[in-house]
Amino acid sequence: MNKNLVGKIALVTGATRGIGKGIAIALGEAGATVYITGRTLVANNNDAIGGSLQETETAIIEAGGVCISVQVDHSNDEEIKELFARIEREQNGQLDILVNNVYGGVQRLRNEFGKRFWECEPNFWDAANNVGLRSHYVASVYAARMMTKRQEGIIFTISSWGGMSYIFNVPYGVGKSACDRLAADMAIELKPYGVSSLAIYPGIVGTEHITNFAQEQSLENGNSSLFGDGYNWETPLFTGRAIAALASDPDIIKYTGKIQVVAEVAKKYHIVDENGNCPVSLRSLRFIFTMAIPFLRKYSWLIPDVIIPGWLFSFLRGLV
Repeated sequence: MNKNLVGKIALVTGATRGIGKGIAIALGEAGATVYITGRTLVANNNDAIGGSLQETETAIIEAGGVCISVQVDHSNDEEIKELFARIEREQNGQLDILVNNVYGGVQRLRNEFGKRFWECEPNFWDAANNVGLRSHYVASVYAARMMTKRQEGIIFTISSWGGMSYIFNVPYGVGKSACDRLAADMAIELKPYGVSSLAIYPGIVGTEHITNFAQEQSLENGNSSLFGDGYNWETPLFTGRAIAALASDPDIIKYTGKIQVVAEVAKKYHIVDENGNCPVSLRSLRFIFTMAIPFLRKYSWLIPDVIIPGWLFSFLRGLV
Protein backbone atom coordinates (compact mmCIF):
# COMPACT_ATOMS: atom_id res chain seq x y z
CA MET A 1 0.00 0.00 0.00
CA ASN A 2 1.07 3.57 -0.67
CA LYS A 3 2.19 5.56 2.37
CA ASN A 4 0.17 8.61 1.35
CA LEU A 5 -0.80 9.53 4.90
CA VAL A 6 2.66 9.80 6.46
CA GLY A 7 2.66 12.76 8.84
CA LYS A 8 -1.13 12.72 9.23
CA ILE A 9 -2.84 12.31 12.60
CA ALA A 10 -6.04 10.25 12.63
CA LEU A 11 -8.59 9.26 15.25
CA VAL A 12 -10.86 6.25 14.83
CA THR A 13 -13.55 5.88 17.48
CA GLY A 14 -14.76 2.41 18.42
CA ALA A 15 -11.82 0.49 16.96
CA THR A 16 -11.64 -2.63 19.12
CA ARG A 17 -13.24 -4.74 16.39
CA GLY A 18 -15.37 -4.66 13.27
CA ILE A 19 -15.30 -1.81 10.78
CA GLY A 20 -13.48 0.50 13.19
CA LYS A 21 -10.62 -1.96 13.52
CA GLY A 22 -10.38 -2.33 9.75
CA ILE A 23 -10.34 1.44 9.26
CA ALA A 24 -7.64 1.93 11.88
CA ILE A 25 -5.44 -0.74 10.31
CA ALA A 26 -5.84 0.75 6.83
CA LEU A 27 -4.97 4.26 8.00
CA GLY A 28 -1.89 2.89 9.75
CA GLU A 29 -1.06 0.89 6.62
CA ALA A 30 -1.15 4.19 4.68
CA GLY A 31 1.32 5.81 7.09
CA ALA A 32 -0.88 7.78 9.48
CA THR A 33 -0.40 7.96 13.23
CA VAL A 34 -3.67 6.49 14.46
CA TYR A 35 -5.38 7.13 17.78
CA ILE A 36 -7.95 4.45 18.53
CA THR A 37 -10.65 4.36 21.20
CA GLY A 38 -12.85 1.76 22.81
CA ARG A 39 -13.90 0.52 26.22
CA THR A 40 -11.98 -2.76 26.18
CA LEU A 41 -8.24 -2.40 26.65
CA VAL A 42 -7.34 -6.09 26.94
CA ALA A 43 -9.26 -9.01 25.42
CA ASN A 44 -11.84 -10.71 27.62
CA ASN A 45 -11.90 -14.47 27.21
CA ASN A 46 -15.56 -14.51 28.29
CA ASP A 47 -16.59 -12.33 25.34
CA ALA A 48 -17.58 -14.61 22.46
CA ILE A 49 -17.26 -11.78 19.93
CA GLY A 50 -13.87 -10.63 21.18
CA GLY A 51 -11.86 -7.54 20.33
CA SER A 52 -9.70 -5.10 22.28
CA LEU A 53 -7.61 -1.98 21.83
CA GLN A 54 -4.49 -4.02 22.46
CA GLU A 55 -5.31 -6.40 19.60
CA THR A 56 -6.06 -3.57 17.18
CA GLU A 57 -2.87 -1.75 18.14
CA THR A 58 -0.86 -4.90 17.44
CA ALA A 59 -2.53 -5.27 14.03
CA ILE A 60 -1.76 -1.65 13.13
CA ILE A 61 1.89 -2.06 14.08
CA GLU A 62 2.09 -5.26 12.03
CA ALA A 63 0.70 -3.30 9.07
CA GLY A 64 3.55 -0.82 9.46
CA GLY A 65 1.62 1.90 11.25
CA VAL A 66 1.89 3.87 14.47
CA CYS A 67 -0.92 3.51 17.01
CA ILE A 68 -1.91 5.20 20.26
CA SER A 69 -4.67 3.43 22.21
CA VAL A 70 -6.95 5.43 24.50
CA GLN A 71 -9.60 3.76 26.64
CA VAL A 72 -12.75 5.88 26.26
CA ASP A 73 -16.41 5.41 27.10
CA HIS A 74 -18.16 7.43 24.39
CA SER A 75 -21.31 7.74 26.48
CA ASN A 76 -19.30 10.06 28.74
CA ASP A 77 -18.87 13.53 27.24
CA GLU A 78 -16.05 14.40 29.63
CA GLU A 79 -14.00 11.43 28.47
CA ILE A 80 -14.49 12.49 24.86
CA LYS A 81 -13.44 16.05 25.73
CA GLU A 82 -10.30 14.80 27.46
CA LEU A 83 -9.47 12.59 24.49
CA PHE A 84 -9.32 15.58 22.16
CA ALA A 85 -7.44 17.65 24.73
CA ARG A 86 -4.85 14.89 24.87
CA ILE A 87 -4.48 14.74 21.08
CA GLU A 88 -4.16 18.53 20.97
CA ARG A 89 -1.39 18.43 23.58
CA GLU A 90 0.49 15.51 22.11
CA GLN A 91 0.22 16.56 18.46
CA ASN A 92 0.58 20.33 18.81
CA GLY A 93 -3.01 20.94 17.75
CA GLN A 94 -2.88 18.68 14.70
CA LEU A 95 -5.74 16.34 13.86
CA ASP A 96 -6.19 15.57 10.17
CA ILE A 97 -8.75 12.78 10.17
CA LEU A 98 -11.64 11.90 12.46
CA VAL A 99 -13.59 8.72 11.77
CA ASN A 100 -16.87 8.71 13.69
CA ASN A 101 -17.39 4.97 13.90
CA VAL A 102 -18.19 4.00 17.49
CA TYR A 103 -21.58 2.34 17.89
CA GLY A 104 -22.99 0.96 21.12
CA GLY A 105 -26.28 -0.48 19.88
CA VAL A 106 -25.22 -3.72 18.20
CA GLN A 107 -26.14 -6.14 20.99
CA ARG A 108 -29.48 -4.42 21.61
CA LEU A 109 -30.23 -4.58 17.88
CA ARG A 110 -29.62 -8.30 18.02
CA ASN A 111 -31.79 -8.70 21.12
CA GLU A 112 -34.71 -6.81 19.57
CA PHE A 113 -34.37 -8.29 16.10
CA GLY A 114 -37.71 -9.06 14.46
CA LYS A 115 -39.75 -6.87 16.82
CA ARG A 116 -41.81 -3.86 15.78
CA PHE A 117 -40.91 -0.57 17.43
CA TRP A 118 -43.91 -0.59 19.78
CA GLU A 119 -42.93 -4.04 21.01
CA CYS A 120 -39.64 -2.63 22.33
CA GLU A 121 -39.13 -0.39 25.34
CA PRO A 122 -38.68 3.33 24.53
CA ASN A 123 -35.08 3.25 25.78
CA PHE A 124 -34.24 1.18 22.70
CA TRP A 125 -33.92 4.57 21.00
CA ASP A 126 -31.15 5.60 23.40
CA ALA A 127 -29.34 2.28 23.02
CA ALA A 128 -29.39 2.67 19.24
CA ASN A 129 -28.43 6.33 19.03
CA ASN A 130 -26.57 7.65 22.08
CA VAL A 131 -23.23 5.95 21.49
CA GLY A 132 -23.42 6.51 17.78
CA LEU A 133 -25.30 9.53 16.48
CA ARG A 134 -24.98 11.64 19.64
CA SER A 135 -21.37 10.73 20.38
CA HIS A 136 -20.48 11.42 16.73
CA TYR A 137 -21.79 14.95 17.18
CA VAL A 138 -19.83 15.46 20.40
CA ALA A 139 -16.60 14.18 18.83
CA SER A 140 -17.16 16.33 15.75
CA VAL A 141 -17.48 19.46 17.87
CA TYR A 142 -14.04 18.96 19.41
CA ALA A 143 -12.46 17.82 16.14
CA ALA A 144 -13.83 20.84 14.29
CA ARG A 145 -12.33 23.21 16.86
CA MET A 146 -8.90 21.76 16.08
CA MET A 147 -9.33 21.43 12.32
CA THR A 148 -10.79 24.86 11.63
CA LYS A 149 -7.81 26.51 13.34
CA ARG A 150 -5.48 24.79 10.88
CA GLN A 151 -7.86 25.25 7.91
CA GLU A 152 -7.71 21.57 6.99
CA GLY A 153 -9.07 18.19 8.00
CA ILE A 154 -11.66 15.54 7.21
CA ILE A 155 -14.50 14.15 9.31
CA PHE A 156 -15.82 10.78 8.14
CA THR A 157 -19.08 9.57 9.68
CA ILE A 158 -19.79 5.87 9.26
CA SER A 159 -23.42 5.49 8.28
CA SER A 160 -25.39 2.72 6.61
CA TRP A 161 -27.83 1.87 3.85
CA GLY A 162 -30.30 1.97 6.72
CA GLY A 163 -30.24 5.74 6.27
CA MET A 164 -31.79 5.26 2.83
CA SER A 165 -34.22 2.38 3.33
CA TYR A 166 -35.58 0.16 6.09
CA ILE A 167 -33.03 -2.13 7.77
CA PHE A 168 -33.36 -3.77 11.21
CA ASN A 169 -35.84 -1.39 12.89
CA VAL A 170 -37.05 2.18 13.38
CA PRO A 171 -34.42 3.57 15.82
CA TYR A 172 -31.57 2.22 13.69
CA GLY A 173 -32.84 3.67 10.42
CA VAL A 174 -33.69 7.06 11.88
CA GLY A 175 -30.27 7.23 13.52
CA LYS A 176 -28.43 6.41 10.31
CA SER A 177 -30.49 8.88 8.31
CA ALA A 178 -29.56 11.47 10.94
CA CYS A 179 -25.88 10.54 10.54
CA ASP A 180 -26.19 11.38 6.84
CA ARG A 181 -27.76 14.72 7.68
CA LEU A 182 -25.11 15.37 10.35
CA ALA A 183 -22.36 14.89 7.77
CA ALA A 184 -24.15 17.06 5.20
CA ASP A 185 -24.97 19.94 7.52
CA MET A 186 -21.52 19.96 9.14
CA ALA A 187 -20.07 20.18 5.63
CA ILE A 188 -21.90 23.45 4.99
CA GLU A 189 -20.43 25.11 8.07
CA LEU A 190 -16.95 23.56 7.71
CA LYS A 191 -16.33 24.14 4.00
CA PRO A 192 -15.30 27.81 4.36
CA TYR A 193 -12.53 26.60 6.69
CA GLY A 194 -11.20 23.99 4.29
CA VAL A 195 -12.54 21.07 6.34
CA SER A 196 -14.48 18.24 4.67
CA SER A 197 -17.32 16.14 6.09
CA LEU A 198 -18.48 12.92 4.45
CA ALA A 199 -20.90 10.10 5.27
CA ILE A 200 -19.64 6.61 4.46
CA TYR A 201 -21.83 3.67 3.38
CA PRO A 202 -20.14 0.27 3.72
CA GLY A 203 -21.92 -2.68 2.10
CA ILE A 204 -22.62 -5.91 3.96
CA VAL A 205 -19.50 -6.21 6.08
CA GLY A 206 -18.44 -9.53 7.56
CA THR A 207 -17.64 -8.16 11.01
CA GLU A 208 -17.43 -10.41 14.04
CA HIS A 209 -20.99 -9.50 15.08
CA ILE A 210 -22.54 -9.82 11.62
CA THR A 211 -20.86 -13.16 10.96
CA ASN A 212 -21.96 -14.50 14.34
CA PHE A 213 -25.51 -13.18 13.94
CA ALA A 214 -25.86 -14.58 10.41
CA GLN A 215 -24.82 -17.99 11.72
CA GLU A 216 -27.39 -17.74 14.53
CA GLN A 217 -30.16 -16.84 12.10
CA SER A 218 -29.18 -19.68 9.82
CA LEU A 219 -29.35 -22.19 12.68
CA GLU A 220 -32.67 -20.84 13.97
CA ASN A 221 -34.47 -20.20 10.69
CA GLY A 222 -32.62 -22.27 8.14
CA ASN A 223 -31.44 -19.15 6.37
CA SER A 224 -29.72 -15.84 6.90
CA SER A 225 -31.64 -13.86 4.30
CA LEU A 226 -31.09 -10.48 5.94
CA PHE A 227 -27.38 -10.71 5.19
CA GLY A 228 -27.38 -13.19 2.36
CA ASP A 229 -24.98 -16.12 2.52
CA GLY A 230 -21.71 -14.24 2.48
CA TYR A 231 -21.97 -13.41 -1.21
CA ASN A 232 -20.42 -10.02 -2.04
CA TRP A 233 -19.59 -9.37 1.60
CA GLU A 234 -16.99 -6.74 2.31
CA THR A 235 -14.21 -6.96 4.88
CA PRO A 236 -13.60 -4.24 7.50
CA LEU A 237 -10.23 -3.50 5.88
CA PHE A 238 -11.99 -2.82 2.57
CA THR A 239 -13.87 0.07 4.20
CA GLY A 240 -10.62 1.23 5.75
CA ARG A 241 -8.75 1.28 2.47
CA ALA A 242 -11.58 3.24 0.83
CA ILE A 243 -11.37 5.84 3.60
CA ALA A 244 -7.57 5.98 3.34
CA ALA A 245 -7.90 6.61 -0.41
CA LEU A 246 -10.39 9.42 0.12
CA ALA A 247 -8.21 10.94 2.84
CA SER A 248 -5.27 10.89 0.41
CA ASP A 249 -7.19 12.71 -2.34
CA PRO A 250 -6.02 16.34 -2.53
CA ASP A 251 -9.42 17.29 -3.99
CA ILE A 252 -11.44 15.70 -1.17
CA ILE A 253 -13.32 18.96 -0.59
CA LYS A 254 -15.32 18.36 -3.78
CA TYR A 255 -17.00 15.40 -2.08
CA THR A 256 -17.84 17.24 1.13
CA GLY A 257 -21.41 16.86 2.31
CA LYS A 258 -22.00 13.80 0.17
CA ILE A 259 -22.51 10.11 0.86
CA GLN A 260 -19.65 7.95 -0.34
CA VAL A 261 -20.40 4.26 -0.98
CA VAL A 262 -17.38 2.12 -0.07
CA ALA A 263 -17.61 -0.24 -3.07
CA GLU A 264 -17.96 2.70 -5.46
CA VAL A 265 -14.99 4.48 -3.89
CA ALA A 266 -12.97 1.26 -4.18
CA LYS A 267 -13.81 0.94 -7.86
CA LYS A 268 -12.80 4.54 -8.52
CA TYR A 269 -9.45 4.27 -6.72
CA HIS A 270 -8.74 0.66 -7.80
CA ILE A 271 -8.84 -0.74 -4.27
CA VAL A 272 -9.08 -4.39 -3.28
CA ASP A 273 -9.43 -6.04 0.11
CA GLU A 274 -6.82 -8.24 1.78
CA ASN A 275 -8.00 -11.18 -0.32
CA GLY A 276 -7.68 -9.34 -3.62
CA ASN A 277 -11.46 -8.91 -3.99
CA CYS A 278 -13.48 -5.85 -4.88
CA PRO A 279 -17.18 -6.38 -4.00
CA VAL A 280 -19.69 -4.35 -6.00
CA SER A 281 -22.03 -1.68 -4.67
CA LEU A 282 -25.40 -2.68 -3.26
CA ARG A 283 -26.98 -0.40 -5.86
CA SER A 284 -25.08 -2.05 -8.71
CA LEU A 285 -27.18 -3.79 -11.34
CA ARG A 286 -24.88 -6.79 -10.88
CA PHE A 287 -25.62 -7.07 -7.16
CA ILE A 288 -29.38 -6.57 -7.54
CA PHE A 289 -29.71 -9.28 -10.18
CA THR A 290 -27.44 -11.84 -8.49
CA MET A 291 -29.19 -11.42 -5.14
CA ALA A 292 -32.63 -11.77 -6.74
CA ILE A 293 -31.57 -14.72 -8.91
CA PRO A 294 -28.70 -16.59 -7.19
CA PHE A 295 -28.26 -18.82 -10.25
CA LEU A 296 -26.78 -15.80 -12.06
CA ARG A 297 -23.84 -15.54 -9.67
CA LYS A 298 -21.65 -17.85 -11.70
CA TYR A 299 -22.30 -15.58 -14.67
CA SER A 300 -22.02 -12.33 -12.73
CA TRP A 301 -19.22 -11.06 -14.95
CA LEU A 302 -21.77 -10.85 -17.78
CA ILE A 303 -23.94 -8.42 -15.81
CA PRO A 304 -22.78 -4.78 -16.04
CA ASP A 305 -21.49 -3.24 -12.82
CA VAL A 306 -23.65 -0.18 -13.39
CA ILE A 307 -24.95 2.04 -10.59
CA ILE A 308 -28.69 2.44 -10.96
CA PRO A 309 -30.65 5.64 -10.12
CA GLY A 310 -31.99 6.01 -6.59
CA TRP A 311 -35.65 5.67 -7.55
CA LEU A 312 -34.97 2.47 -9.50
CA PHE A 313 -32.80 1.10 -6.69
CA SER A 314 -35.69 1.55 -4.24
CA PHE A 315 -38.10 -0.17 -6.62
CA LEU A 316 -35.83 -3.14 -7.33
CA ARG A 317 -34.93 -3.54 -3.67
CA GLY A 318 -38.61 -4.03 -2.94
CA LEU A 319 -38.65 -6.97 -5.34
CA VAL A 320 -35.68 -8.78 -3.77
